[in-house]
Amino acid sequence: MGKKLVEKGENPQLLVSSTAKRAFTTAKYIAKELGYEKEKIVKRDELYHATVSTWLREVSALDSKHKTVMMFGHNNGITEFANYLCDAGIDNIPTCGIVKVKFDFDDWKMVSKGAGELVYFDFPKRYKENLE
Repeated sequence: MGKKLVEKGENPQLLVSSTAKRAFTTAKYIAKELGYEKEKIVKRDELYHATVSTWLREVSALDSKHKTVMMFGHNNGITEFANYLCDAGIDNIPTCGIVKVKFDFDDWKMVSKGAGELVYFDFPKRYKENLE
């Protein structure tokens, strides 16, 4: 999925991950593909099985100097948070699934229910036939 992010031209200024081994390992693989230094990934215990309110609190605390942020976490909370942000109607974000949400403002404190626009939802099984 890291290669797909590169193809899409993604260049996040900050990567934030749950401290859980699987989430952080995924963050490191994605960072490598994006040319982002893995030592700069911010690890947050709070993202481990975070609820929507916890996700919102974590996003609201982001420094607005970071215009593009990529976050790594777990279900069910991450799927619920994506739907909270942009009414995406996503049933499940699978392992290594990616949801890009765009906001029409520059202050993370303004993030709220329905404030985002779904840009894309992508996941590995979409490319399964190309891997075999």
